[in-house]
Amino acid sequence: MFEKSDEQLIEKALKGHKKAWFSLLKRYEKPVYHYGLRMTGNNADALDLLQDVFISVFRNLSSYRGDGSFKGWLFRIAHYRCIEFYRRKRPMQGLDDAPERPCDTAPADQRIESTQRNAQLVSAMQQLPLAQKSVIELKFFGHFTFEEIAEQTGMSVNTAKSRLYSALSRMKILMEVDYVEL
Repeated sequence: MFEKSDEQLIEKALKGHKKAWFSLLKRYEKPVYHYGLRMTGNNADALDLLQDVFISVFRNLSSYRGDGSFKGWLFRIAHYRCIEFYRRKRPMQGLDDAPERPCDTAPADQRIESTQRNAQLVSAMQQLPLAQKSVIELKFFGHFTFEEIAEQTGMSVNTAKSRLYSALSRMKILMEVDYVEL
């Protein structure tokens, strides 16, 4: 009935309670997966990233000091795992790889239009440098403040803002070009 806080679950998980660990995992599984999907553009890579993130969290849970939110700490790990992913795999992967999309029950014309917009957005995001893509991901999909983004990525608040606005400008240009080509 009452949901336990992250801190309570962490405390129990560190004492060996598997149920507490699985509760933490379940709470953040979808947000981390969707982060990985938007950052990699590929379902299989997003699942690999999800696994890497949670293995790191499991191994390093005792080092979580509670200075900030657990969600922020978790997404900082996800950010660094994503950087590692790009260092390992990105040179071998083309920009045209499209992510898998779940089925939708909306009317066909709305689905087609939505699919086209999503494809444009994913395509534009995939063309951004990793630093810009990660700021967009954390701001719009992770709902983090600029201060939290700066803390997670190791950049200043002004750099985070600058990268966001540069990325948005670049995405606008990329999406306009895609729209004209359609």
